[in-house]
This record gives sequence, structure tokens and C-alpha cells, in this order.
Amino acid sequence: MRKSLVRTGAAALALAMSVTALAACGPGGGEESGEPTEITMLVLGDKPTNGRLEAMLEKLNVRLEEEANAHLDLFYVEWADWQTQYNVQLLSGDDNVDLITTATDWLFAWENAEKGAFLPLSEEMLQENAPKTWDQVDAAGDWDLTKLDDGQIYFIPEDNFTQWTNHGFFYRGDWATEAGFEDGTITKFEDFTTYFEWVKENQPDAYPWDIAGPNDAALTGYLQGHTDGQTIQQVSAGIYFPFQTTESDPYTVSSWYMEGDELLEAAELAKEWNDIGVWREDALNYDGDTREEFFAGLSGADQHHTQTFVGSIVDNMTKKQPGSDPKFFYWGQENGNYFRDILTHGAMAVSANSANPEKALEVYDVLRNDEEAYKLLNFGIEGTDYVMTDDGKLGYPEGYDSSTDALGSNFWGGRMDEFEPDRVTDAPNKQEIYDELDASAKDYEYSTLVVNKDLIDPTLAAMGGVLSEYIPQLQYGKFDDPAAAIDEMRQKLNDAGYEDARAAIQTDMDAWAEERGLE
Repeated sequence: MRKSLVRTGAAALALAMSVTALAACGPGGGEESGEPTEITMLVLGDKPTNGRLEAMLEKLNVRLEEEANAHLDLFYVEWADWQTQYNVQLLSGDDNVDLITTATDWLFAWENAEKGAFLPLSEEMLQENAPKTWDQVDAAGDWDLTKLDDGQIYFIPEDNFTQWTNHGFFYRGDWATEAGFEDGTITKFEDFTTYFEWVKENQPDAYPWDIAGPNDAALTGYLQGHTDGQTIQQVSAGIYFPFQTTESDPYTVSSWYMEGDELLEAAELAKEWNDIGVWREDALNYDGDTREEFFAGLSGADQHHTQTFVGSIVDNMTKKQPGSDPKFFYWGQENGNYFRDILTHGAMAVSANSANPEKALEVYDVLRNDEEAYKLLNFGIEGTDYVMTDDGKLGYPEGYDSSTDALGSNFWGGRMDEFEPDRVTDAPNKQEIYDELDASAKDYEYSTLVVNKDLIDPTLAAMGGVLSEYIPQLQYGKFDDPAAAIDEMRQKLNDAGYEDARAAIQTDMDAWAEERGLE
């Protein structure tokens, strides 16, 4: 069922005032009336309930009215069943959103562009309605990252924002030191067995790794650090990404779920962890907030990416668990098999059903390039949601708690380094972490690879069903005989049409490589 759109008070008033004006405008925008145009942006995340978002939008809309004669509202696709709800919303044909947060690696940008969810954006349209954005992306040479084979631009890349979203373990350096690791530093994935055993034996109130819901981190973390597999980020089967190349054979499509012994090694390690009692028995069905458990000292590990570690974990653990010495082990650390972020990890599209696409681009250009509007949308109201320190860092008012007071605007499709100050909550060694990652990270080579999934979508859906049956059980070590379970899974994937899907993706890979003179 499509989520209903809940509008904020100020925005709802603006919408009511602009109904007559909108009725006189066709899909191309038409002649603009004197009333502000209502533009709605789809974002990912749970809609905040603390009132801060509404207060911010009220001030932001004053600025947008000045700069673009428009008002902004946000439409949230919430985290519960977000993947299904996101695609349903985009392909519903509804005209209740104008701007759409997207990405080519986790938000199905290519698929939705091919299916007609996004409005093709001509150079003239962008130059006229989003001139500052056009100039910046054009100067960086990044528009080619947003085009299908028809040569049309389908979204705008978030290509001027530094971030690292490579995943790994957060863990406690103080406990790792007690477990025998020098300086509390763990450098191999399987060494977490020793750490987890120590937590289990010495911290009876804590789970070694409190983790919840369908997950594949215990498998992916091992596979990334023990193979040279490179996941093709544009192709998913359900919530899983089953197709890879290898660094040694970069243009041949394969799957670490289907080939090699490493998946079995990972599953056997997960079974060992399950037998130790690393996670709660009902982890697969648990829906609690395990990060808060980590902050409360009730979990020895958590899992997410570098940005979360440097921007939230270090600060929270330092304050809530003094002396915990939080550390980060990232997948692929052992063998250098990790990647820089692609420039379309965040992007912004215009809905094909938008009644005001030109105005939507005008609003986006302001949000991305006007410092006052940018700060309001991303940081909130100065003095209430954030403060600026004497040394130019972004901080928070006394008593602020990110768990309850966060703004939650989730603008992940147009952030700009020039407007992003350092934060007082950043890890003190943030730049050191970035420099270490940058020294060995690989570039993702396939950003412009567009896979035609029209004929294989049913196969991918069937594969997703198989993977959802086996991967969570392998991840949580629930099979008595992992080898037999993997054999069964591989047979079912073959029966679902794995080889046909692989061959189709290989055809697109071959054409893409040939066009670029690659071997």
C-alpha cells in the first residue's frame, strides 16, 4: 500500500493556497502565478516526531519563497520494508512527489530510470533551472555518470561531497585489549572470534555482537577480506547483491555465492559464532535498536560504515561508555579489497509525474547551492538544532541527544563539501582514517555500466526468494551442515535461472567493455 503523504503545517497551508495556481499549470510548468509552488522531495528514513523538522521547514520556506517562489515539503519512505515501498512509490504513477532521492548502488536508479520513473533532463532544462548545479557537475565532467544509452540525463550526482560508506565492525578497544589484542586493534575478520569469546566470558550482561533482522554482514565481511570479489552494485536480487567480478578477471561476471569455497568458510565461522552465543537466539526476528545497546555497553560490536563511525560512534561511545576506546575494522582491510564511494551513491532525480519539473529543479538548485538554505535543510536552526563554535566547528546545544533530537531531514542527494564544516562530534582522528582508506582504496570501475534487466527481472526475483531463504540462516549459523545447505542453495539458484541472468549481465558487460576498449 502506498504511504500517505503527511504534510507539515506551514507547507500544508502553502499547498492549499496554491491549488488554484497549480490547476492552471500543465506538466511542463506553465505560466507561474504569484503564489509559491509546492515542491515535495522524497527522502529515506523514519519521519521525525520531535517537531524540529517542521520548525526548520517553516524557516527554509521563507528562503525558498525569496529565491524560487516555492515551498518544500518532505515525503518519507520509512525504513520498515523500505526497498519495496520505495519502488512501489516511484512506479505508482502518483504525482505527489517532485524530487526523488536516488542512487545507482542502493536505490535502484538505473532500474527506475529505465522503467520511466524519472524525467529525462535536457541540458537546456538544467542550464536554465539549475544553473549552479549544472556548472559544477559539468566542470567536474560527471554528467556521463547519469545517462542511459539514449544519452539522456536522468538524475543529478552528489559528486562534490566527501564520504566513505565502506562497511565494517565497530568494537571496543578497551575490551579488545583485555582480550589480548595489542593496542586493542583487531586486523583480521576471523580474529573477532577471540574478541567475541572474551566478551561472552567476561561481560555477562552484553551480547558479543547484538545484531537484528535479515543480514549478511558475517558473510560479506569474510568474503570481501578473503577474495578479490568486486560486487556489481547495479544488480540486486531482493536485498542481496549476488553478482561479482574479480580484480584478476574484471570483466567476467561470476558470483561468490555460487563459486569457490569461501562462502562455506564464512558460513562455518558464522556457525562457530552462533555456537558461542555471539548474538541473541532470535536475532533474525528481533527488531530492537542494537546500536543503542552498543552505546549502553550491552553489545561488544556494531556494524555500519566509516561515516557512521567517525560522525556518531566515536562521540557517543566516548560520552556514554568512557574509556571504551571505540575502533573500526572495515571489510577488506586484510587484503585491500574495498572501494571509494561512487559519485552516484547519492543522487537526485525529478519524478516523471511531477507537475512542476522546472520549479523542482529551481528548488533543488537553491537547496544545493544557497548556503542559508543548505544549512537549514541539513543542520536545522542555529541555536536550536546546532551551534557554531569559535573555531568554526558545528556543535550542538547543551543537553542535545542525537537519539531524540536529530533533525532527520536526510538530504542525501546533493551535499556539498564547501558547506560542510567539521563537527565537534567528529572522531579526533577522522582525517587520519580517511587518509588511511584513501591510500589503498580501489575505484569502482562499473559506474557507467547499465544492465538491461527487462528480461531477467523475474529471474532476479526468484533468486532473491532463494537467497532470502538461505543467506540469513547461513549468516546466523543456524544450519547444522552449512556445506549441504550451500549445495542446496546453489542448486535452487540454478533452477531459478542463475546462469541465464549471469549470461545476460555478461552480455551487457562485454558490450560496455568493448565500447571503452577494455579487455
